[in-house]
Amino acid sequence: MTGLQSRILIIDDESTIRDTVRLILTTAGLAALDAATVHEAQKLMRRTEPDLILLDWMLPGISGLEYLRMLKSDVTTREIPVILLTVRSDEGDKVTGLELGADDYVTKPFSARELLARIKVALRRIDPGGMAEVVGYDGLVLNRAYHSITVGDQPLKLSPMEYRLLGFFITHPDRIYQRDQLLDLVWGRNIYVGDRTVDVHIRQIRKALEPFGKDGLLQTVRSAGYLFSTRKQS
Repeated sequence: MTGLQSRILIIDDESTIRDTVRLILTTAGLAALDAATVHEAQKLMRRTEPDLILLDWMLPGISGLEYLRMLKSDVTTREIPVILLTVRSDEGDKVTGLELGADDYVTKPFSARELLARIKVALRRIDPGGMAEVVGYDGLVLNRAYHSITVGDQPLKLSPMEYRLLGFFITHPDRIYQRDQLLDLVWGRNIYVGDRTVDVHIRQIRKALEPFGKDGLLQTVRSAGYLFSTRKQS
């Protein structure tokens, strides 16, 4: 997807379903997290944000539909794609799920091929660069092959971590990330540095972008985090 392994969170109270889906995902080269309840899922998501959620419709306690509504009403999680997994095949049920914000709907039982195809489509929507070696927005270009980020023909002078952080934002545009999520996804879960480390690197990246008038692409969202915006500024 982005050079980083995509993380899929499976939320299903049936252990056999979780085990089967986890095997499908890991065999396809995806990272799999799983939870039996919404409570367990929320604990996992406090540590790391998944790239996509596979959500069972019927869950004990908080239902899948109720959790979907919660995810889509929260600014920090509403952009995460959600695919509903359910035995319900009625058209009305599908419409209800989609209207609440689900990106897709897979009816049990499903094949590995179908599930992976739907996941691939959903991930492509949030990572339009896919596996392309060259990804760019508004004159800012990430070239993975040359390990460089340029504006026009001019290379940005970035430290290795600044390159990694800006490269992550370029390949995950228009999504808000909190500091702890960026530490997890860019620095790595076993690296222990403070939240303010992110702020320092963001400032340095903006300084590198400022001479080219591109510093506005990397935005601060008050009380939420940071995002790389590809939307034209008014």
